[in-house]
Amino acid sequence: MSDPAVIDPVELARDLIRRPSVTPADAGAMDIVQSALEALGFQCRRLRFGEIENLYARRGGAGRNLCFAGHTDVVPVGDAAAWTRPPFGAELAEDLLWGRGAVDMKSAIAAFIAAVAATPAAAFGDGAVSFLITGDEEGQARDGTRAVVKQLAAEGERIDHCLVGEPTSAARLGDMIKIGRRGSLNAWLTVEGVQGHVAYPDRAANPAPVLVRLLQALDAHRLDEGYPEFQPSNLEITEIEIGNPAQNIIPARARARINIRFNPGHRGADLVRWLEDEGRRAAADFRGTIAVDASISGEAFLTAPDAFVTLCADAIGAELGVTPTLSTTGGTSDARFIRDICPVIEFGLVGTTMHQVDERAPVEDVRALSRVYRRILEGYFDPARGPGGGA
Repeated sequence: MSDPAVIDPVELARDLIRRPSVTPADAGAMDIVQSALEALGFQCRRLRFGEIENLYARRGGAGRNLCFAGHTDVVPVGDAAAWTRPPFGAELAEDLLWGRGAVDMKSAIAAFIAAVAATPAAAFGDGAVSFLITGDEEGQARDGTRAVVKQLAAEGERIDHCLVGEPTSAARLGDMIKIGRRGSLNAWLTVEGVQGHVAYPDRAANPAPVLVRLLQALDAHRLDEGYPEFQPSNLEITEIEIGNPAQNIIPARARARINIRFNPGHRGADLVRWLEDEGRRAAADFRGTIAVDASISGEAFLTAPDAFVTLCADAIGAELGVTPTLSTTGGTSDARFIRDICPVIEFGLVGTTMHQVDERAPVEDVRALSRVYRRILEGYFDPARGPGGGA
């Protein structure tokens, strides 16, 4: 195929931002991505799970497959009246691109598409480039990347490395790459007792003291001192609920919700068992029950610094003059699902305004990000130096 015309990543990002794709709505955002990729010769497959639109697109030969992963869905705008400019207006002002998704992460999708367009077709050799784009990253993350990865694995689709376009930069573009993430566990702790009159406690079983003892034990426990490349794990109490409408009633139920962010020193299932053990200790001799309802949204993982990580870091240094920190900080992302099928890293814009009112990104950063992505593409498939050039 002939090399396509250059795509302006800023204008493509504006087209995407104008689509109010608040999870689970798509609002036509995936159509824009598909149209741009088909014009570049990609074979596109729409994979719908539940109410979520997903896209897997591939172009190239039987050689190594470099995948770009991202999401078109965005978080709600919050108080629309508090925005300086319309949240889905995609306005350009003060050398900034304004709008929900400008940082997280429609601009990165546009930047990678533009990078592919600007890279000569011959540079890919026998290799392949693919896109895994979901509409469920900001939501429950059940019917998006998790489901697509499972489908691709069942079909035998090979992805050799993946670059996720999350906004990883901290203070300036290129200062940080994510090479791993901590795991995340959410749990409801429910103590069921016996309701009664406060003047007759012997006729009741108060669940509140049991829950307090359990929360005190969990809060006082230090999970670890850290792990190589990772900060210490932490447990946070996020909600306490009794809902007792009367002052003279011992309640029948007390509940609390916690979140644990854990490093690779732990597995989610082991932490659930620990919570259950602590619950039994707190409820010893209690005339009632305690239950732990836990959900593990992702295990901790680390992509060992290798040729692919070095390639990305070198591309950032060559284009931006920055040596990126290799980090595992922050929350979770869809990289936690992709790591099951291939090594994965994350690199994108500065994330200081993501999820905020007046989300915005410097126009030059969007274009510079696309240039970095182009360097990564060209280096990846270079037979002499790239991890994707030799097979």
